Amino acid sequence: MRADAAAPSPAAELLVELGCRVKVGTMSDEIAPPLLDGRGPDVLLLEVGGDPDRAPQELRRLRRLPPLADVPTLVAVTAARVTGLDWRSGFDDFVLMPYVPQELYSRVRQLEWRRSSFSQEEVLKVSDLVVDVAAHEVRVAGREVALTHQEFALLAFLMRHRGRVFSRVDLLRRVWGVEHYGRSRTVDIHMRRLRVKLGRSGRSLETVRGAGYKFRSAS
Repeated sequence: MRADAAAPSPAAELLVELGCRVKVGTMSDEIAPPLLDGRGPDVLLLEVGGDPDRAPQELRRLRRLPPLADVPTLVAVTAARVTGLDWRSGFDDFVLMPYVPQELYSRVRQLEWRRSSFSQEEVLKVSDLVVDVAAHEVRVAGREVALTHQEFALLAFLMRHRGRVFSRVDLLRRVWGVEHYGRSRTVDIHMRRLRVKLGRSGRSLETVRGAGYKFRSAS
């Protein structure tokens, strides 16, 4: 998405040639919502060129659109002005203009991978949250998160069955391996601790009133 639509985006042309599906729009609130078709892209490319001071303002405007609230964002800036970028504005990475095709493609794909979700025998991934079952490690956006044995087991179980609701009784039986239902408060305590330790990724651990808990399916 361009901050200025005076000319076609070189980035869009390059990415299309490299096999990506691309939509181009301006920062106009009248244009952006129809462009999104109700869902956000995998990666947002914000071109600010030689005016890096525009990045925070433009990014705040984009974040107000629900489909773009959590989309990984790549800011494109000219090499001479890259030192003017303010990392506190909330973008995930930057790329230099004029573009080097291989670099642009690599950075887009890297951010796209961060948002992806998959479930394998030994590795579970939802956006920035990666659970390596074989290594017994959990990372959020590359940062290792220390979990207890039961916290790890509970998280891995819910991620393997994401989208499905489990009662406290089910979780005690299938994660803890116990039949003593009077210990159901144990599940609540572990869920609270997981949410705190996982930060933003912990929002995917949902409480379903009157039913139990689930790990929200990726959109």
